[in-house]
Amino acid sequence: MTAEKLRDLSRPMDVALLDATVAAFYGTGSKDERAAADHILRDLQNNPDMWLQVVHILSNTQNLNTKFFALQVLDGVIKYRWNALPVEQRDGMKNYISEVIVKLSSDDISFRAERLYVNKLNIILVQILKHEWPSRWRSFIPDLVAAAKTSETICENCMTILKLLSEEVFDFSRGEMTQQKIKELKQSLNSEFQLIHELCLYVLSASQRAELIRATMATLHAFLSWIPLGYIFESPLLETLLNFFPVPAYRNLALQCLTEFCFPQVAALNFGDFYNSQYVKMYTIFMVQLQNILPSSTNFLEAYSNGTSEEQAFIQNLALFFTSFFKSHIRVLECSQENISALLGGLEYLINISYVDDTEVFKVCLDYWNSLVLELFEAHHNLDGPAAAANMMGLQQMPMLPGMIDGPGSQLMQRRQLYAGPMSKLRMLMICRMAKPEEVLIVEDENGNIVRETMKDNDVLVQYKIMRETLIYLTHLDHEDTEKQMLKKLSKQLNGEDWTWNNLNTLCWAIGSISGSMVEEQENRFLVMVIRDLLNLCEITKGKDNKAVIASNIMYVVGQYPRFLRAHWKFLKTVVNKLFEFMHETHPGVQDMACDTFLKIVQKCKRKFVIVQVGENEPFVSELLTTLPATIADLEPHQIHSFYESVGHMIQAEPDPHKRDEYLQRLMELPNQKWAEIIGQARHSVDFLKDPDVIRAVLNILQTNTNVASSLGTYFLPQISVIFLDMLNVYRMYSELISTSIAQGGPYASRTSIVKLLRSVKRETLKLVETFLDKAEDQPHIGRQFVQPMMDPVLGDYARNLPDARESEVLSLFATIINKYKGAMIDDVPRIFEAVFQCTLEMITKNFEDYPEHRLKFFSLLRAIATHCFAALIHLSSEQLKLVMDSIIWAFRHTERNIAETGLNLLLEMLKNFQTSEFCNQFYRTYFLTIEQEIFAVLTDTFHKPGFKLHVLVLQHLFCLVESGALTEPLWDVATVPYSYPNNGIFVREYTIKLLGTSFPNMTSSEVTQFVSGLFESRAELSSFKTRIRDFLVQSKEFSAQDNKDLYAEEAAAQRERERQRMLSIPGLVAPNEIQDEMVDS
Repeated sequence: MTAEKLRDLSRPMDVALLDATVAAFYGTGSKDERAAADHILRDLQNNPDMWLQVVHILSNTQNLNTKFFALQVLDGVIKYRWNALPVEQRDGMKNYISEVIVKLSSDDISFRAERLYVNKLNIILVQILKHEWPSRWRSFIPDLVAAAKTSETICENCMTILKLLSEEVFDFSRGEMTQQKIKELKQSLNSEFQLIHELCLYVLSASQRAELIRATMATLHAFLSWIPLGYIFESPLLETLLNFFPVPAYRNLALQCLTEFCFPQVAALNFGDFYNSQYVKMYTIFMVQLQNILPSSTNFLEAYSNGTSEEQAFIQNLALFFTSFFKSHIRVLECSQENISALLGGLEYLINISYVDDTEVFKVCLDYWNSLVLELFEAHHNLDGPAAAANMMGLQQMPMLPGMIDGPGSQLMQRRQLYAGPMSKLRMLMICRMAKPEEVLIVEDENGNIVRETMKDNDVLVQYKIMRETLIYLTHLDHEDTEKQMLKKLSKQLNGEDWTWNNLNTLCWAIGSISGSMVEEQENRFLVMVIRDLLNLCEITKGKDNKAVIASNIMYVVGQYPRFLRAHWKFLKTVVNKLFEFMHETHPGVQDMACDTFLKIVQKCKRKFVIVQVGENEPFVSELLTTLPATIADLEPHQIHSFYESVGHMIQAEPDPHKRDEYLQRLMELPNQKWAEIIGQARHSVDFLKDPDVIRAVLNILQTNTNVASSLGTYFLPQISVIFLDMLNVYRMYSELISTSIAQGGPYASRTSIVKLLRSVKRETLKLVETFLDKAEDQPHIGRQFVQPMMDPVLGDYARNLPDARESEVLSLFATIINKYKGAMIDDVPRIFEAVFQCTLEMITKNFEDYPEHRLKFFSLLRAIATHCFAALIHLSSEQLKLVMDSIIWAFRHTERNIAETGLNLLLEMLKNFQTSEFCNQFYRTYFLTIEQEIFAVLTDTFHKPGFKLHVLVLQHLFCLVESGALTEPLWDVATVPYSYPNNGIFVREYTIKLLGTSFPNMTSSEVTQFVSGLFESRAELSSFKTRIRDFLVQSKEFSAQDNKDLYAEEAAAQRERERQRMLSIPGLVAPNEIQDEMVDS
């Protein structure tokens, strides 16, 4: 093929041939030609000398794709090898790119025709700047500004370059450049900004060219977030932008720039209130202009849905402007009487915009409402003293106490009164637009039918969480108003004035979401009315779909108020009986929701069902067990399992052991009867167990048992004792059937429905035992009673089986047993090891893909052994220990996050345990260097970013250990290294420098040495140790141009925990179902 000639880079390339190859790749050739072209282009791209041909290619081709290919080659060199190139080559490339950009953008025709190409060249230039400027190209900004003044098209392109530069330095630099480099670039941009500022002002005042004005505004927008405020307020810039605001062509860009002014900037911190009057002036002029463009009486919902994309963008930008202005400067507007009407006018606009039917617009508004309401709430929450306490309890109309008139209390009251109007409207907004909570399973599809939800929408759940929080703060600020608005809206549902599915849904979701935020007395009064009205609505409304919607809302609301149900037995009983009624309702989703709600209510009120209530003859649980067959008659198997789990919770609350066992026996009567029948038949003829319907029945019975075991814990012992030995026999028999099928039918047999069904029974058996042992209280005799009989039927079976027939649940069962009974299991560890270790390793070390379930569970089992039975590991032979260590390394090389993290956690356990054992020297001499090398390999490989925190901990452990003097024998091989090192610390430093030096030839030896020394110096201080590694990853260019949030995951987790503690301190913020409140249920 002639294209092969392209591989010879010793002479200038045949550009026409390259054009043809690129064209073949982009689809003009056949499939084979495309593949060949792809192969050649990849080879060229990877050739280190290819970049020297770039200028020749760009000068001689007209094909845009070929130009892009050449620039891609150049881009790679700039990112990864630029600093290693000779100065003349760097300068030559820099000058060439600059010249081409100036040439193409100097006249309008070529600039428009070559727009895509010029944009790509701009990006390349900015990549070069990140290396060259400011130290090696000091004159860049003055040169650029001078060039911009020569022609309007060049000026337009210079604006684009400046915008790219600002974005690169300020928006996309994290994880791309070292902290030092970012700081240097920011300082340079700041110091040279005056030239840029003058250029922008000059263009905006003098130019008539629309494209140039738009480009200038876009550039300003990129710079405004960080420039010193003097450039804005002490120059005509603000005035100029406000003049552009009413002009339709520039309205959106001007509004975006004004929005950028509003953000609190670092620069503003030094000036305090210096510019406040300027902000107020800007806001008042803006409001007058806005009233002319879009009066506040506009129906924003209609205006948005009927508007053009420009008009819609304008409403979006308005939302951003108001929210960012209020976030930073609302306090300034509150201060003086004359500004208050403008402030309330702005809030009115924002509430109207919040009704717009667009998720993104609503998110922006909601985010601000949440922060404003939180601020108002916290001010009152933190104001100490009896007045504030009474106020918090919902006694809003209290007389002012003497002594509070001039104090902080009086200011707070004034502030609360100022916002009372907007807050009331905001409550209505939250009620009308409340998002769907997770518990609601019944939704309206796009055809207007009521159906069961098939997939959770995470965006909606996040939105619900924020709206719920906002509404709870609003309720704390004024309980009366919240209650009044909700009841008024509910009465409109009853009289049909406002009845739609959506209106009822959002209202009930809002009512459910504020659970816990009212005082108990008020909550009781409110709920009695709500539940009564909803039950009435259910009676008077006709139509299956309507009834399903109302049912779902009743279930959601009652599920949210366990405190109320605990205090009102009559209501609790009515509600539970209503749920039993819904369990016969075959409309999709209703039965599921009824079972879910039943479980949720029982978990919170279980004690109420096992005591004899006033006016009753027996506890509710006893009555329920009598009618159980009728109640569950219409439920599906999975719903029956959930029902059994709920009743298990009730029985668990019964303090009398005799009654408890009697209830359990009555509950399990149906499944036990069926089980006894099946086992009885099997004793006559084993073949009976092979019938698919019988297998399904066995599976169903086991699942019911598992659910009851999960809620009863230790008290499930009498029931599991009844079926345990028969269950193991069935397990063994089904296991033999599976092995025979796979042996005869080959690998495909494992996919047949009968084998899948048999395996389900085996898995469910293991799951039942695991659930019981996990939930049972820590009583070693229970462990021994059940573990010994399982050794052969379960462990022996695992070892004897074919790989495809081995159940991964065996591994998780024994991991649970070891985690539960800890050191008591130490004598059994060798048997467990023997049965599962070698054979599982053979399954999972062929590649990274097969048997994913076995992988994770295998390493979890190993971790359990290392944590609780470490002594058993010490007694392994050195070959076996090597297998363990190899498998751990194998685990953390995985790109599957769970497996890699389990492997790293396991490695940390092993390192710490061996450090304190007598085999410390022996272990580390064998594995120290291997572990260090492997950890550096995954640390610098972008596929393993999520493990960053653990990689750092392992390295920190190794470096601390080697410097602590705990290792008394040399880590180097004395036989092969003639030179004797003074100590292990110095040896490891040299080893690490050599290791990284050979892995990263693009880094100088001094950079590597500096990094390694830094690691040793900061080894005791985790955060600086981690920062050094992050910077190294950026320097080594392994981690650039990608999402680096995983490198900062630990900081994010700490922030989440602080937030949870804050939420727990505010009544209602943590949903009642998420609070552990066993004590309350008495």
